[in-house]
Amino acid sequence: MDKSHIPESFGVFKPVGHVVVAFRSAGDMEAAERSLAEQGFSAADLVRYTPAEMMAQVDTEIVKASPMAAIGQDLNLIKAHRELAEVGCSFLVVRAPEEAQVDKVTAVALKLNAVAAQRYGRFVTEELIEADGARHQTFESPDTGLDHAVAAAAAIRH
Repeated sequence: MDKSHIPESFGVFKPVGHVVVAFRSAGDMEAAERSLAEQGFSAADLVRYTPAEMMAQVDTEIVKASPMAAIGQDLNLIKAHRELAEVGCSFLVVRAPEEAQVDKVTAVALKLNAVAAQRYGRFVTEELIEADGARHQTFESPDTGLDHAVAAAAAIRH
């Protein structure tokens, strides 16, 4: 994946086989890049998004999104990404098709206090960082916690 070939489903961002991590600062994102590189991830496995880049991408996708994108969490997720970008979060998209890779990305995200991290599968998108540390997801329902990024953005503002 790269910014000129953005994977989409129904007109919105859906990088299957990747983890999207939102960090409070560009510095945290860069520290995550270094840590992941030390663990064997290559530069080609990592795609950075500044807050402005993420906002622009989401704005474009919202305009062209199919009504089908609203059925699952895909449209909600890009809106949550925009909310996080509005408060200055930087994003790192990591190619992680294997469980062991996802575990490494999750550990780095937790260590660096990432705001959100989602694993994109073909049919399900999994939140890897719980908003309150205690909730568990319920398959394909509003209770999945995937919209918690909006709440996290509100918390960052204060």
